[in-house]
Amino acid sequence: MTSTRPAAPGVLDPAGRTAALRRMRTEVMDIVVIGGGVTGAGVALDAATRGLSVALVEARDLAAGTSSRSSKLIHGGLRYLEQLNAPLVREALRERSLMLDTLAPHLVHAIPFLLPLTRHGWERAYLGSGVLLYDTLGQGLARIGPGGDGTVPHHRHLTRKAALRAFPSLRPDALVGAIQYWDGQVDDARHTMFVARTAARYGAAVATSARVVGLLREGERVAGVQVRDLESGEEIELRARETINAAGVWTDDIQAMVGGRGRLSVRASKGVHIVVPRDRVHGETGLILRTERSVLFVIPWGGQWIIGTTDTDWNLDLAHPAASSADIDYLLTTVNRVLRTPLTTEDITGVYAGLRPLLAGESQDTSALSREHAVVSPAPGLTMVAGGKYTTYRVMAADAVDAAVRGLNRTVPASCTEKIPLLGADGYPALWNARELLARRSGLHVGWIEHLLHRYGTLAEEVLELAASRAELDRPLPGAPTYLAAEAVYAVTHEGALHLEDVLTRRTRISIETRDRGVEAARAVADLIAPVLGWAPADRDREVEHYLARVAAERASQQEADDATADATRLGAPDVRHLGHPAERRAPAPTPTAAPSAPAASSASSASSASSAPG
Repeated sequence: MTSTRPAAPGVLDPAGRTAALRRMRTEVMDIVVIGGGVTGAGVALDAATRGLSVALVEARDLAAGTSSRSSKLIHGGLRYLEQLNAPLVREALRERSLMLDTLAPHLVHAIPFLLPLTRHGWERAYLGSGVLLYDTLGQGLARIGPGGDGTVPHHRHLTRKAALRAFPSLRPDALVGAIQYWDGQVDDARHTMFVARTAARYGAAVATSARVVGLLREGERVAGVQVRDLESGEEIELRARETINAAGVWTDDIQAMVGGRGRLSVRASKGVHIVVPRDRVHGETGLILRTERSVLFVIPWGGQWIIGTTDTDWNLDLAHPAASSADIDYLLTTVNRVLRTPLTTEDITGVYAGLRPLLAGESQDTSALSREHAVVSPAPGLTMVAGGKYTTYRVMAADAVDAAVRGLNRTVPASCTEKIPLLGADGYPALWNARELLARRSGLHVGWIEHLLHRYGTLAEEVLELAASRAELDRPLPGAPTYLAAEAVYAVTHEGALHLEDVLTRRTRISIETRDRGVEAARAVADLIAPVLGWAPADRDREVEHYLARVAAERASQQEADDATADATRLGAPDVRHLGHPAERRAPAPTPTAAPSAPAASSASSASSASSAPG
């Protein structure tokens, strides 16, 4: 049975969820937040650190939608400079600096990119001036120099020979030179989870598998939300003085609950990424390739490369956007134009698809829609925030809370989140410097310590303590040798994972980093977490069955030629959470008993009320 004791501050565990739901039944909150993507988690943190009582409810898992399916970059966006949107770039680069320096240095790291040049003369001057402005906006004119400002180095110009040394897999005839610049990288799902954990540390009640099914009203005023606990089926009336909707691509669904379309119009744009092993492409830096419509990134990601993204309109199932064979072919064709040795579908280890919640305008082209955000109040007591970029989640959150607290009729402090490090950040540089000492004390190789520090920061010591408590926990997971068994258990005891899928797709990235998409690891992980979650053997078997069915459905959908058939095929697998979608009442798709041989697969997770766009 699951304990009902209160969780320690900042710990998301089954007991903490029970306590959070109890608070939601009995307290009138200052703020209730709908959506557990990065913006919703950011709103909860912003409100909690202003001294407000806060509840966060999420239909699926933290970051289960858009906020786990981005390009994993914290950046200003070079292409927005070309669109003359310097204010957006400046804002995003300021956030990048904050995350690298103060808020999340354990989760956000600077990485280099090559911008290949294909024409002599004017192109180097044109693009070089743009990158110089990018550095200037990010670092400040007074700080421009060889060492940058300490967060990212200054850009540099390379000859073709130097560029090929940095990226040997480039075709020599694909460039005449290059510019190298730096940006930030993040594991988006883990970062979102840490934002939510930090919100809980400052008093927010956080509950996943908690779906909003209606709004509570007092006359014309929204007075909270009706929530269904998807684990028990119980419904809760969660009363709040102000409600903030951060549901991303589900914005229209919440607006419909107030009796109309509302004041925001959000269009979903599908972005697909593929993942290939690091040894298939030889390079010491990422790539950014200019395409006819946008850009394509080739991003180093541990032992893999992430290649993406697409940008196409999507009006099908929002929970499970499907990648088609056309999406995958586009990515392969585009990147192969510059590679010496072309990639094929046989090289792909993972595929994931996410939806950007773009503010709709006059344009019919999703790549032209706004990446800026908007905050509106369609009814008294209800604030909505939509649009934006992952990188600017903190600004979006502060703006949303600023708008909501006007209805509280009392003085509320200004946002202070630019000074609030996420859990795991405080003392991180010192612990990183002591990593060899930690390795000697733990008996683990220093490579394991570095892996843990990048994923947990100073909380890595908690994972090491857990690993030392049982002999089987300090060993690599079967089928996923880059993760310790202790990490799977910690995902449940501290990080809010409630289902096997949560662990394999978001707390870890096993579903895109292993060629079998986590099929071999699934049973071992289920065995480890079952006692913590109180699963009977039948519960454990059902969790494994659901995960294998999802993998099979995603593989099959990626063989389909168009969005409609890919979407229908992906919906053949039921959701492990009982959300009431017709597709989720179907029988599971056939499940593999060993790693299938299909060429492409996905890490796209069951979507949640995602709250921010990739990038």
